[in-house]
Amino acid sequence: MPLMPASLARRTVVMLWGLLAAPLAAASCDQDVALKGVNLAGAEFNGSKLPGVLYKDYVYPKDAEFDYFASIGANAIRLPFRWERIQPSLSGELDPAELRNLEKTVAMAKSRGMCVILDVHNYGTYRGNAIGTPEVPVKAFINLWTRLAARFSDTSVVAFGLMNEPFKLPIAQWASTAQQTVSAIRKSGAENLILVSGGRWSGVHEWEKPKSGMSNANAFAQFQDPLKRTWIEVHQYADPHYSGTGQTCVPAANFTNMFGNITRWAKTNNQRLFLGEFGTPANQACLEALDAMLAQMKDETVWRGWTYWAAGSWWGSYPLSIAPQNGRDAPQTRILKRYF
Repeated sequence: MPLMPASLARRTVVMLWGLLAAPLAAASCDQDVALKGVNLAGAEFNGSKLPGVLYKDYVYPKDAEFDYFASIGANAIRLPFRWERIQPSLSGELDPAELRNLEKTVAMAKSRGMCVILDVHNYGTYRGNAIGTPEVPVKAFINLWTRLAARFSDTSVVAFGLMNEPFKLPIAQWASTAQQTVSAIRKSGAENLILVSGGRWSGVHEWEKPKSGMSNANAFAQFQDPLKRTWIEVHQYADPHYSGTGQTCVPAANFTNMFGNITRWAKTNNQRLFLGEFGTPANQACLEALDAMLAQMKDETVWRGWTYWAAGSWWGSYPLSIAPQNGRDAPQTRILKRYF
């Protein structure tokens, strides 16, 4: 048998390696594996400009971004986007152009064996009015999600992130709204994985702290999904205000009790957790804090994964960004790689 040309031999090796290596990183939304990845932000940008102009006011991910994060071990992408862009009128039809943008992003994920979390990034509002007010009744929010569920029914590729950081609603009201929405999604026949953010800013650090008479710990202790495919989404940042701002971070040791407490809560109440947002600047103290947070999520019977905040092509010098610059990984990425 004649020898293959060297170039063909190299291509064959690369192809075979790709076939062998891909399943190690790939994980669909309905497999029993932890989902670990990043927020590919941009589609939610410039919420004051609605609907806005694509590639001027907001942006969707590119193939190259999916390629990069798949190559370093990510198997999930959280995709923030605006309710007002996908549904310009409450309870109205979904916008065809925005649907195509979402569908294109989902196709990018599917081709790489990744799970994409569709994250309505509206803080509990629509055009500035809170869900549950006369301007935005709960049934309008349910309408959005039953429409999205009908269009994105592939449980292997798409998970539903109901609402990012619904701080405009009281915790108890949000928990009730989320429960009604999950029940309606299931009644519609959709079986996708669902992520429900805790109330307010969804912070791990204040999970058991009452706000206006109710804590997230109490509000979500009895949260139910007939399919048992809903996880509670939490967020956590490392600056002194736990807000995701500033250039300094609290000591890494702070996260041991913080995460230990919410892990015990989840076990006691038979809930599963997902860290939808967390991130730090790249200085040494903050990198230690980042490592400490990731180290607290080793119990995958409770912690079903995480998505770092944030990646995306429009961040520029944003200190938490892990978009590679000039072909070089961000310092935070070196730590994330150890946990993918």
